[in-house]
Amino acid sequence: MTDVDVRRVTVLGAGNMGHGIAEVAAVAGYDVVMRDVEEELVSEGYESIEWSLEKLAEKGRLDESVADVLARVDTAVELESAVADADLVIEAAPERMDLKKEIFAELDEHAPENAVLASNTSSLSIMEIASATSRPESVVGMHFFNPPVKMALVEVIYGAETTEETAEAAYGFVESLDKTPIYVRKDVSGFVVNTVLGPYIAEPAWMVSEGEATVREADAAMVHRRGYPMGPFELSDLTGIDVTHHVREEAGRPIPPVMAEKVENGDLGRKTGRGHYDYESGAGADYTPDDVGEFDTLRVEARMANEAARLIGDGVATPEEVDTGVRLGLGFPEGICRRADDIGLDAILKKLETLSEETGEERFAPDDHLVELVESGKTGRAAGAGFYDYDSGGEGPGDYRFLNYDLSEEGLLEIELDRPERMNALSTDLLEEIDDLLSSVDVDSVRCVTFEGAGDRAFSAGADIEGFADRSPTDAMDVTPAFETVEEFPRPTLAKIEGYCLGGGLELALACDLRVATEGSEFGAPEINLGLIPGGGGTQKLLRMLGETRAKELVFRGNRIGADRAEEWGLVNRAVPSAESDDVVGEFVDDLLNGPPLALEVAKKVMNEGADASLDAALAMESQGFGLLFSTDDLREGTAAFREKRDPEFTGE
Repeated sequence: MTDVDVRRVTVLGAGNMGHGIAEVAAVAGYDVVMRDVEEELVSEGYESIEWSLEKLAEKGRLDESVADVLARVDTAVELESAVADADLVIEAAPERMDLKKEIFAELDEHAPENAVLASNTSSLSIMEIASATSRPESVVGMHFFNPPVKMALVEVIYGAETTEETAEAAYGFVESLDKTPIYVRKDVSGFVVNTVLGPYIAEPAWMVSEGEATVREADAAMVHRRGYPMGPFELSDLTGIDVTHHVREEAGRPIPPVMAEKVENGDLGRKTGRGHYDYESGAGADYTPDDVGEFDTLRVEARMANEAARLIGDGVATPEEVDTGVRLGLGFPEGICRRADDIGLDAILKKLETLSEETGEERFAPDDHLVELVESGKTGRAAGAGFYDYDSGGEGPGDYRFLNYDLSEEGLLEIELDRPERMNALSTDLLEEIDDLLSSVDVDSVRCVTFEGAGDRAFSAGADIEGFADRSPTDAMDVTPAFETVEEFPRPTLAKIEGYCLGGGLELALACDLRVATEGSEFGAPEINLGLIPGGGGTQKLLRMLGETRAKELVFRGNRIGADRAEEWGLVNRAVPSAESDDVVGEFVDDLLNGPPLALEVAKKVMNEGADASLDAALAMESQGFGLLFSTDDLREGTAAFREKRDPEFTGE
């Protein structure tokens, strides 16, 4: 096929996935036709889009009116008319191969010759779906995650004959939706995310079936010891035990007895009121940190890492794509490849070899790629290389897992908190990375620093409670070095806030010198609801910034306030519409980049230290700073530029 310029999109299916995909496409500016087999289904899907858009508008996350977005959504029942002008067709029908092949046969007859034909399947073969057409080169998988409006990840899957042009068109379309695509370069069962997820669900089920653990031990250990967002049995109850059972059955994989028993009894999870936990008369997934026991978490993570190695070794995906997939698609605290490198690939290989020898089970057989890495000395982070290559020495910032940064030639250091799957919650590792970056960067090359959160849901929704769960009370009190490093960094710092700015996230923003927020952002100190108080200097900064009355209201009640009130109270410098945020931040940054570095450094130091000193002491500091700056080249340049009516060019000397 030739290059495709995607302008008109047709979505086949108006259910949860279909109307969600149609909505994100319309929000991104595309003209969309949403089609289903009955007018009632189409109407329900359209109403769902309207409801969702209104919620986005209420939260300030829509850059135009609901009516303007809806004007780009048409509906249809007849497939032929629905796809007549489509550049991209996304099928979002139920997961039945016979149904999908029937739909693609019709698409082959009625869709334009150069249209990209995509299936939103989560598990079915793209190659087999494409076999229903005479143009398999134009067929691609586009696996959106549920719900599409909230989930950032989309897997772009090659069929056996999918061309690069087709895959690149799908990939570019996903990027235009402000989503994150990853390539799945071979049509493997489970694609990337579900391939890694498989052992997370199945291995604990085997362990429980064999009497080696209990359901609560498995869930508690994986959540409270290893930091996963949900235990494997709790997750299975949520998605439906029958779903996992069906996937394994279709793929010809053995089914753990505890899983088979639940399906046979009709105890399928939340949807039936009972699964691994009782949701009707019981308390549901009620495991606690006390249930952790001696559960073997390495056995589970070794199997997930082995599946990742298989994907990488077979050329299905890169380590970066695997890790992006499990973080954004599953909400894992970090990528499985990064975690495996931290554990040590040699330890993982040894675990698999031991289990394979003891049980004779094929699922423990180490993948060739994992063996090759270990035999070549690439055993993980400690060795300087594993799935990833690591900076083995030298000065300056290193390789970070939870933050991204970029230092421009002009001196703008942009820092992005990169845990969107956890709403950029501040873990101990992330705080240490912030501290390391600002402590090791060449300060002379920096003129200004900005902080922001990845995604559009949160600057940071607070501290990662699970990440601090195994710390003693005295250790937990000592979480402020990163905030102190931000506050004491000699260059001006600015927090670009969009979405939630709560708890530890608010404390990080308060450590910055300036704060610009979008109007839909929310601020709060919810620690009191956990039986805690704000840390990281939060209580004192709020008191000094807002005054006693407002600070105590925010801390004592634990409620959130909107950006407008935050601006009124003086918590942020500006509250602006999302569409204007970049421009306003740009104006702030331009002033800071072009300002006199020495004077800005001295002003920051005098103002920060003077805030905690008596007036006399603060005035003395101001006088000293003034005198220090009086002999600088920047002062001479500033006065000369003023006389000559030109912009000054400060050098920091």
